[in-house]
Amino acid sequence: MDQMSTWLLEGQVQRLVIAISGIETNETLERWQFQVTVEDKERESAVTGVDENNAAAGNVVDKAQVRKSIKEIHNDVQAIIRQITASVTFLPLLNEPCSFDLLVYTNLEAIVPKKWEESDPRYIINSQEVKLRSFSTSVHKVDSLVTYKETDEWDL
Repeated sequence: MDQMSTWLLEGQVQRLVIAISGIETNETLERWQFQVTVEDKERESAVTGVDENNAAAGNVVDKAQVRKSIKEIHNDVQAIIRQITASVTFLPLLNEPCSFDLLVYTNLEAIVPKKWEESDPRYIINSQEVKLRSFSTSVHKVDSLVTYKETDEWDL
């Protein structure tokens, strides 16, 4: 988690994926993807008032107007957690012991510790996708998506 925190603070993370696999079959059953975009750099010109249209009109955007409050961020995170919890209504039941892998997609410049290893993307064949809520911290924007193995009606 320390490494993840460092990468996030440095803007090195592009995507986080939690891949849930059956222990016996090693088949990926669910793939939770969180696309991470650094918003701070995109907003930099607006925050500093460098935008030519705003500068010409004499409009300068106050940094406090662009930032979200901690309470707003907590509310956004709580909403995504509620949606993830509610996903039990549409995701197939996992009827076997499972394990999970955390896949981190970083920029090429990121320094990867030796403890970490390369992995395949753990894609799911014959899958369904559901886009979940997005949220923003004013520094990072996170878009989320769950991909899951489509159940065969005969398996029910």
